[in-house]
Parts: sequence; structure tokens; C-alpha cells
Amino acid sequence: MPTLSTYDYAIVRVVPRVERGEFINAGVIVSCAAAGYLQARIELDEAKLLALDPGADVHGIRAGLAALPVICAGGSAAGALGALSARERFHWLVAPRSTSIQTSPVHTGQCDSPRLTLELQLEHLMRTMVRRPSPHQAAPGAPASTLD
Repeated sequence: MPTLSTYDYAIVRVVPRVERGEFINAGVIVSCAAAGYLQARIELDEAKLLALDPGADVHGIRAGLAALPVICAGGSAAGALGALSARERFHWLVAPRSTSIQTSPVHTGQCDSPRLTLELQLEHLMRTMVRRPSPHQAAPGAPASTLD
């Protein structure tokens, strides 16, 4: 029987006008200390962003989002944060902020075969929490359409 490992994840949110509290999901950060895994995947839907705020600083938001995978990777490219452990970098990334780039509360899951499973989980979270559903994709828990 495989040993289960615990992993944590948070959804990356873009809040173009903090005072309004409206946001769009733009990515996911996944961390597993047992596997030495820390990854962020980002996909900004500019049309959704501009629907919330036509004057949003898309360039600045893109630059901020682009820094997240770099910080996850660590090393000198991440500046002073790159010297921190992966767990410390994860905690820094998910700390509450009142800026235009925020994260959801941290959620926990369990997996076996961490590397492969974590990559699959990261893709699953992107598909279900960030990307727009396709017109033929049923909502989670909804019965499949019989009209196809």
C-alpha cells in the first residue's frame, strides 16, 4: 500500500479594484514538502479581467503574476526570496495581502506517488478552478447532457 503525502494548494486571484473585492482566478500554487515540490501555474484571462475593470493595469498584473513561478523555482532569479526553503517561499506566496494579486485560503490534499500525482493535481485545479469551462463541459456534480 503506497504511503500518502500531504500537499497544500491555493488559487491565485487577481483583484483589479481591491475596494470592490471582485476577483478572477488566474492560477494555482501547489506545495508538497515531502516531495520537495513547489510549482505555480498562471493563465490570465484578460477578457475577464477587463470585464471587471476596463482600466486594469494588465501589464503590471501580468508582471506580478509572472513572478510567482520564478519565486516557486527559487534560486538567484527569485532574488532574496530564492534563498528561502520551498516551504518558506510557499508561506510567503500565500500570505494575506491587500494588493491586486492575492491567494485563496490554503487547502490541503493527500496523494501517493507525489511528483506525478502533483502534476496531475495542478493540471486538474487549473482546469476546474481557473480555465473557462467549455460549452460541452458539465458543471462539477451536474448530470451529463444527453443532447450531445
